[in-house]
Amino acid sequence: MKKYTLLLLTIGSLLIFHEEIIGQSAPIEFEIVDSLFSTSLDENRDFWVKLPENYQPNGDQKYPVVYLLDGFSLQNTLETVYNNYWGHYLPHMILVGISNRNNRTKDLTPSQVKMRRGSAMNTETGGADKFTQFIEKELIPYIDNTYPTTPYRTLIGHSYAGLFAINVLINHSHLFENYIAIDPSLDWDSQKLVKQAKENLKTESLKGKSLYVSLAAEQLHMFDEKITLENIMTDTSEFTLFARSIIDFSNFVESRTESGLNFSWKIYPEDLHGTVPLPSMRDGLIFLFKWYQFMTPEKYNNPATSVDELAELLKRQEEIYLTHFGYHVPPMIEELLSGYGYMNMQMGQPERAHLFFKMNIHYYPKSANAYDSMAEYYEAQNDIPNALKFAQKAAELSDKDYYKNRIEALKNK
Repeated sequence: MKKYTLLLLTIGSLLIFHEEIIGQSAPIEFEIVDSLFSTSLDENRDFWVKLPENYQPNGDQKYPVVYLLDGFSLQNTLETVYNNYWGHYLPHMILVGISNRNNRTKDLTPSQVKMRRGSAMNTETGGADKFTQFIEKELIPYIDNTYPTTPYRTLIGHSYAGLFAINVLINHSHLFENYIAIDPSLDWDSQKLVKQAKENLKTESLKGKSLYVSLAAEQLHMFDEKITLENIMTDTSEFTLFARSIIDFSNFVESRTESGLNFSWKIYPEDLHGTVPLPSMRDGLIFLFKWYQFMTPEKYNNPATSVDELAELLKRQEEIYLTHFGYHVPPMIEELLSGYGYMNMQMGQPERAHLFFKMNIHYYPKSANAYDSMAEYYEAQNDIPNALKFAQKAAELSDKDYYKNRIEALKNK
């Protein structure tokens, strides 16, 4: 049998559930550290890949991809957010973290400068074009050829990497659908990218693209506590240029609705530059995937919602995903369809349970678990012939002993 623990939000939507199959080990999280020799950079570049919990090596499901700059230093931050919000808020995705441990400033800055904040730069700068070429021509093709990906990609960067992310959006927008720029260094080179963005957005369309920008505002001026969000734009000192650049850029982008860019930004008054990545990734990903969240989620748990209405809700959700992803995606991940099925069995709603189990098989026809769940449904209805039929199909799809034992147990009923 299966044991399910269901956690419901106050609004009644299913947020997460845990499945444990007796006699079967827990799902393995696949995480790979890899490297690639780049002809663009003339060096090896390290990166890591984390596959979603429902990944099956021989499965046919494909996943959107999130690319994280400064990937090794921010790995735990992204994984914490993703692990907490996948399911209802975020789809299953492949996460890729790119190392910027060496030559970071050169990789991420779009122009060469000799001086910064009154001091001479003691490192190379202006290599963003080559680093973009590495991502476009080498890393993305490698990831796409190695893992089951879709072309729906998200780029996340913090500080210089946030500057880089906005540079990619302005100059290479075809590479990613979504961008998160966390406390981006838009003051770089006398706000050169801000000025370019203002010119480009007057005429260019970014329809279909999304950008989230954050600003850590706990310390707007390290030497003058009188500088606040209310008066910062009147200050002309070098110390406030970083924050003023983000505010100036964000206000301009927000006003250019004709560009078609889906845009949001947020100020974090209690965060420092080093602490703002965590809340920014959380808010940014939820904003970028706001359309992914279920419409009227309370209806899924309301016993008064008819089977026909539930079927229509699932159909409409599938249409929304097609519009945004550009390809067909099931209206729910497998874990949620199965979880709703078991929840309705526990609530004494067999018709609703049958709908979710049926949809699970429809959308995930190669899942042994989907067929086994339907077998459990029929077993609960004392329909042993149908329970056996679906248990046998589950055993055909998986060689795990659990499914074979299920068949024997049903035959002995």
